[in-house]
Formats: sequence, C-alpha cells, structure tokens
Amino acid sequence: MAEALPPSALIGWLGFWGRSVRRYLARLGKPAEVAAGTMGVPRLASGVCAGGGSAGWLWMGSCTLGSPGLPVSFLFWLLLATPGSWAAGYKTCPTVKPGMLNVHLLPHTHDDVGWLKTVDQYYYGILNDIQHASVQNILDSVIPSLLEDPTRRFIYVEMAFFSRWWKQQTNAKQDIVRKLVRQGRLEFVNGGWVMNDEGATHYGAIVDQMTLGLRFLQDTFGSNGRPRVAWHIDPFGHSREQASLFAQMGFDGFFLGRIDYQDKFLRKEKLKMEEVWRASASLKPPIADLFTGVLPNNYDPPKNLCWDVLCEDRPIMEDPESPEYNAVALVSDFLQLASLQQAEGSKVHVLYSTPTCYLWELNKANLTWSVKEDDFFPYADGPHMFWTGYFSSRPALKRYERLSYNFLQVCNQLETLAGPAANVGPYGTGDSAPLKEAMAVLQHHDAVTGTARQNVVNDYARQLAAGWRPCEVLVSNALARLSFYKQNFSFCRELNISICPVSQNSDQFQVTVYNPLGRKVHQMVRLPVSEGIFFVEDPNGKTVPSNVVMLPSSYSKKYRWELVFSASVPALGFSIYSVVKVTVHNSQAQSLQASPRRPRSYILAIENEYIRATFDSETGLLMKIENMEQNLSLPVSQGFFWYKASTGDEESTQASGAYIFRPSHPKPLLVSRWARIHQVKTALVQEVHQNFSAWCSQVVRLYPGQHHLELEWTVGPIPVRDNLGKEVISRFNTPMKTNGQFYTDSNGREILKRRRDHRPTWRLNQTEPVAGNYYPVNTRIYISDGHMQLTVVTDRSQGGSSLKDGSLELMVHRRLLVDDERGLLEPLMDSGTGKIVRGRHLVLLSSVTDAAERHRLLVEKEVLSPQVVLAQGDGSPYYSRAAPRMQFSGLRQDLPPQVHLLTLARWGPKMVLLRLEHQFAVKEDSRGNLSSPVTLNLQNLFQAFTITHLMETTLAANQPLSRASRLKWITNTGPIHYPAPSKLDPTSVTLQPMEIRTFVARVQWQELRPARRRG
Repeated sequence: MAEALPPSALIGWLGFWGRSVRRYLARLGKPAEVAAGTMGVPRLASGVCAGGGSAGWLWMGSCTLGSPGLPVSFLFWLLLATPGSWAAGYKTCPTVKPGMLNVHLLPHTHDDVGWLKTVDQYYYGILNDIQHASVQNILDSVIPSLLEDPTRRFIYVEMAFFSRWWKQQTNAKQDIVRKLVRQGRLEFVNGGWVMNDEGATHYGAIVDQMTLGLRFLQDTFGSNGRPRVAWHIDPFGHSREQASLFAQMGFDGFFLGRIDYQDKFLRKEKLKMEEVWRASASLKPPIADLFTGVLPNNYDPPKNLCWDVLCEDRPIMEDPESPEYNAVALVSDFLQLASLQQAEGSKVHVLYSTPTCYLWELNKANLTWSVKEDDFFPYADGPHMFWTGYFSSRPALKRYERLSYNFLQVCNQLETLAGPAANVGPYGTGDSAPLKEAMAVLQHHDAVTGTARQNVVNDYARQLAAGWRPCEVLVSNALARLSFYKQNFSFCRELNISICPVSQNSDQFQVTVYNPLGRKVHQMVRLPVSEGIFFVEDPNGKTVPSNVVMLPSSYSKKYRWELVFSASVPALGFSIYSVVKVTVHNSQAQSLQASPRRPRSYILAIENEYIRATFDSETGLLMKIENMEQNLSLPVSQGFFWYKASTGDEESTQASGAYIFRPSHPKPLLVSRWARIHQVKTALVQEVHQNFSAWCSQVVRLYPGQHHLELEWTVGPIPVRDNLGKEVISRFNTPMKTNGQFYTDSNGREILKRRRDHRPTWRLNQTEPVAGNYYPVNTRIYISDGHMQLTVVTDRSQGGSSLKDGSLELMVHRRLLVDDERGLLEPLMDSGTGKIVRGRHLVLLSSVTDAAERHRLLVEKEVLSPQVVLAQGDGSPYYSRAAPRMQFSGLRQDLPPQVHLLTLARWGPKMVLLRLEHQFAVKEDSRGNLSSPVTLNLQNLFQAFTITHLMETTLAANQPLSRASRLKWITNTGPIHYPAPSKLDPTSVTLQPMEIRTFVARVQWQELRPARRRG
C-alpha cells in the first residue's frame, strides 16, 4: 500500500461464515446505507446489504491455525470504492456504492489435493472420521445455492477436482454451470491443476501444472473461464519466481496467505499489505511485475465470527426475547472490523464478490504502490516456528518427482517428434496425459513438500508409477518409428539401486540413450551387470572404451558390478549402443578394491585434466579441491552431521516435524569423524568410497572431461532407537571469506542473494539461528569470496544454508519422532522405501567470471538427463526391409548454450506447444556473451516436422500474446514503459536474458524415408 492511508484504503480478512450468519444478514432486508459505529437496535431491520436470500452453502470443517484444510470460507475485503469504467474481463463484477466502504464477501473453498486423505478420499468424502471433507459435495451444493440468488458468487481453484466433477455431470448441468461462469457468478481463480507449493517445486513443473489446468478451463469455458487472479492462500512461503511466472501467464494480481509473522506485523503497521511485486531482476518492468496482496488472517475468521466445526464462537441468537440474544453485538463487531481505519460514521455496503472484482476496484482507484523485489522465505508463524523443514521432508518422494519431470519431458518430446505413431503403435496405446496429471498433482503444496500422511505419500507415488506406464508405451512406439526398428524395450526404473534385469541377465543387449536437451551431450552410462568383460559398440559399429567397476558394498548384496562407458548423443535425439559380454571372469576385480589402511605419508587423490580432489589419508575425508584449468585451490572439508530434533523446550513447545525445522542445539553432531575408504581407478572413472556408518556412506566420483566433482551419498535408515529424531546434513567447510552471504536459486531459475540473520525489507528478530537461516534450494546453492565460487548442485529440492562464513550445508534426510502440531498428527518417519535415500551433489569450484556458465549448463543437464532404454534379443524392421537408424536428432542444428528448450509437446492433432527460454540472467556471464540476447530461426529448426503457422501466446498458452493485456499499476519507482507487441517473425525470434517465449505451432510431420537393406 502507499505510504499514507488514502481515502480509498482497504482492510481485509478471511472469515468462516456459517449458514446462520448468512441467513441473518439476508433477513436484514434490502440494501441500505449504514453508518459504521453508530448503528443501534432500531436500524437492524434495514442495516446491511448482504445480497438477499438464504445462503444455503455447504459447510466444511476448517483447520486449526496453520493447518491446511478444506473449508468453505468467506473472504471480506473492505474498501472505499471510486467510480470508474468497466475493463475487459471485469464486466460481470457487481456494482459498488461510490462514497461508501464496500465490503466484498468472497465465498470460496480450499480443497487440498491430498493431505490427511488421498485425492480420491477427499473427492468422494471417504474416511470422514479422519477429516470431514468431500469435494464433490461442495460442488454439488454450490450450484443450486448460486441459482437460488442471482447476487451470490463463488470462486474455485483446483482443476484436479473440478475437471473430475465436470466429467460426471449431465449435459443439462454443464449448461447451467457454463451460464454461471459466463455471468461471473462462478469464477475460477488461479486455475492450475493444483495450488502448487512454491518452495520445493521446479519452475518447469509449475508451468506444466498451470498449463494443464488453464487449458481445461479454456477448452471448457473459453475466455469466460480464464482466471485473472492468482490465489495462493495456503503454500508455506512464497517465491519470487512464482510471482514472475504468474505475471508472464497474464495474471493481473496475486493474493497470498502465509508470510512471516514479523513481516506481517510490520506490513499492517506501515500499511503495506499490498504492493507491486517486481519478480525479476532481468526482465524489464512490467513483464514480471504483479500486484500482490497479503491476506491478513491467512484463511482464518475474525474474532467472534467463526462458526466452523472447529470453532467455539457463540452462534447467532436472533430472538430479542432470549437472554442469549447477541445479533446486535455480532453485527456491531462486523461493522467495527469493516471500519477500523475509516472515519466515524463511514457507511458500509456489503456485497457478494470475487477477488477479481475487488482487484478491479483497487485498480480504478489509481493509487501509487510501493515495490517489492525479494521473496517471502523463510516463513515462520511465530517465534521458534520456521517452516523450513519441508524443504527436505521425504527426500525419496522429492527425487521421484524430479525424475518424473525428466521422463515426462522425454515423453512429450518423443510424442511430438514421432507424431501420431507414438500414440498408437506396435507396443499398444501410448499416452502422456496420465503422467502429466500425476506430475501436476505432485506440485500440490502438501505433495512434493512431503507434508502429507504416509499413506497419502504412497498414493502420490502410485499415481506417478501409473503415469509412467503409458508413457513407456509411447516412448517405445516413438523410438521404434524413429529408429525404423522394433525391439523388446525395457525401462530400468531401479537403476538408482543398481538393479536392471536386462543388463544383469543378458550376454547381449542394446542401449538407446535419448537426449532431451537442445545440444549434443556426452553422458557416462552406468549399468548393473554380472561379473565379466564386455565390448561396447557405438552407432557406427566402432568399439568404445568401457570398464566394469565394483560397487560399494552398501549398494547391493547380490549385484556388485557396473558397466561404464561414455555415450555421445545428438541434440533432441538418440544414439543406440550395442553391448556384448565376451568373458565371465573380470581380470580387473582385484585391482579395483584398495585397502582401507594406508601409510601416513600416502596422498589419496582422484583427478582428471580439470579437477583434483584430495583426501585426508588418516580420516578418509575430503580436504581439498583444485581447479587445475584455472589454477584455483580451495581447502574443502566435507562430512555428514545431524541435528538433534527438538521436541519442545522451556523457550517454546514447538517441535521439529514435517513442516517445521527446529534443532534442539545449533551445533550438529558428526555422523563420524572418519570414513572407511576404498579407491577405484580405471581409465573411465575414479572413485573414493567412504563408509561413515552403517547408515551413511558416500562415493566421491570423477569422470574424464568433467569440470565438477560428483558426491553420491546414501543415507538411511536413520537410527532412532535412542529416541532422538535426527536431521542429517552434508556440510562443506572452507576458509572463504563470504561476509555472511550466500546464494540460492528460486524454483531452479533466477538466483537470490541471502544474508545470514537478515531480511532485505524488514528487521528480523532471530529466534532460531539455524532454521531461521534455511532457504529452499531447488537446484543449486553457492558461496563466493569475489574471486572464486563454490557451487553445489542438487538432484532434488532440499533445504540449505551457510551458517558461518565459508560454509555450505544441505539437508539430505530427516526422521522425526513427534508431530509439529500443524495438523498432520503424524511424525515424519518416512517408512517403506523412503527410509533409505540415495542422491547426488555436484560440486563446482570455479572463478566468479565463468561460474554462471558452469552452473547454468550443469543444472540444465542434471534436470533433463538423458533417458536410457534397454532392449534384449533380436528385433524386427519397423518398415519392410528397412535398415535400423542407430542415431537421430530432432534438430537441424544445436541450440546456442543460452537457449533452453523448456517445452516441446503435442497440443493437438496437428499442433505443437513450444517454449524456448534464455537461461542466463542480465550481466551474469561477465566473461563471454551468454547474458546477451540471442536470435533463433524457428522456421527450419526441427527435422521431424515443418512449422506451417506460428502463434505466440502467454506463458501458460491460454491466450494469444497479441490479445493479452493486464491491468496497469502506478508504482513509486517511476513511470513504466509499455511497449507495443511486435509482429512475430518465425525466422527471427529473439530471446532476452531470462525471457521465456511460448508458441503454439501448426506443423506438418515429415515423411520418413528409411534406407533399404541390401539383398
């Protein structure tokens, strides 16, 4: 809000209004003017305009403070509106009363797509003894209630539920709903498949789930169903990148619920509950600018006005003869809240409304707004109550989600490159939709966060697994068509635990490696095999170097060997390698395992042409990393520690749990001061195997040509027989002078500077020196001394920090014995396969001048790794007498390193969805020109199809960019330039730093002309 409170100021709160209060307000008569603060008993009969009629809304149980839930709620926005003209998309808004305090009542429901119950259990209302909640009953009752009174309105968010409900309705009911949507009485806000989390989500997955939901709305309701407002009332903190994405999707405003309690107090005091969020340091305003409002009470009701099943406020007693009569007092309470900052005698007008209509009234007021440029992490709802545990909760699920994102992009790309043949082919019916929907569900703020109950987490994993199967069929169909050869394809889903039956039980097999990036990659392939010697041939029949290496004993009791070879794979394409076992005995076996004891003078190191890592021969711990290419040397001590999880103490009863991170002491304990080590050295890989304890081990690995060190850790089951919950971290200590600063990514995209015990826009009273300095790390965290930079790239979302200069830490696993009292009512034990977790940290030491180039390209390759598909036995030609195609690229030329192919997916029978992004920030690459604009020719970019027509759209592809317009806001940073959209030229498409451009293309697939076999 502006510095001074203007006459048209607003105050807001969320309230849960049951049937009784709405019935009472409706009985008050026709709309009338009421002087706030002066209302007496005689005026009650004609006091407040409530829209008239009995409001028979279904009432759902809400949750206690801080708990996500499924309530039907009413949001009250209060403002002194000013008259103005209608704007496109806002023409259905109710009429406000100029000169009065207009109170917007927003009936809504918050429907968790899984939390205490599974998605299906919530939808159908099963297990109401766990939580009384049924989404289909909400929607079934809302429609007739809207029809009873034309002034009523209702908003809905989660398309995962609404689309299911919609498909179950009759044509007549669907026509009624379409009419309500057209009238603006049933309005969609946000419109994604779910209300996604903002801390543990990758930006690509956010874009995908929003696209899925918004496309359903576009296909079903046309432009009438397009949301204008983003609505995140429950995610546990808010990222800057999320606001940027929403702005690029065309949203006019963003309303959110949870921000730090200290921040909120100051905002209320300084009248800054609403601002314009400038959500990118690279994109020119107003591209990533978004009006943002903070809800004053999350979604909890005002005092004395809660009649939910979990509340104990007295019900409205309307009979004036009863000694319990309280109607006058409650209405007075309501009017007092409505006029807290208005002059005595302000007149109040109450109307059913929506956040879109409230936003429109605000915009017409032509106020000047302050600008926010940081984010809302970390979130705390009280002293010692930092919601930074969920950044790392259930790491196995977080990894499965990231792998599924990778595989979904592979599935989408091959479905596009192969055309319709990918959906119906020799392996059956292939379909990408189930995995798209499962991945969208996983973005929910109680899914990828790891904050659902164990049985719900299991159901999330079930949905992902079910989504993989039809995608595997699709990929098989596509690979057969593109390679001209049908094979018995096999997808080894358990490679992370070194299990793959085809490679382990076959003497001969083929390996297809598909590269989803827009540039050629070299990938080291590792496959579990039986003992022996193998020959590997590339697509041209040439033998490539390979080694069989011994696995650490912690990997598998039965399988002890892995075949290692380097694969070269073209952009957006595949290479097929042939593997043949030639002997059973492996003569290298004895040389691969080294003695755990060495003389004191022994120097233990692994190195290639770029990197050397040196280990302490006494402790077995990493002690130095050298970048030999740039002549950089940095002492680095890395080890595993664990924080003792608090169960409450004298300062606070708050315990660590699925949401909350609260160690009982700021200094963690070492898992072990030394590691038992084994060393592996071959021509293709060098490794140091470290065993810290029965439940913690690590392999430090280096391949030829690699500029980073790979740390593959295995943690679990975390022992808790000592009745201590444990939160395990990997910590890197260096002598770097970092001045209390470190850097983390925002949803895997732009980078934000962090400062220990500091918030950029308000003064922090730090109550938790560890948890209060933890931030979400989606893909990378780094420290710098201005000369060199140490970056750690992650393979999933984790919590991380720098708690002292020169130090970095990432939380890899946590197992807790008590609940943190945020509604889950279950300790975070992570039973089943989630007890043992394996992951990777990629460590880069580089100069600051080329650090961005190193970590940007490394992260891109880590998030979209090549997909390995195996085939056993003989195949058959896809086309009669066609020779197999052993290598293929979907691009005519590689994309420049600045450009990332974010999306390539089928959009219809002859349509393709294409997203290209510039993956470098402004001035980020100081050495080269990677931070400069880059121009592409899209006309002949793809080899598998030709683009015949190209239309640019907003980020979520639900409106043409040429017709998209957003509300304009006045900021205190000065005037903003609004450039006219330029004409699209497919032969010259320019990407500015950090820009994402989205296109819907009409295409014509090329006819495949395979070479014929001779003879």
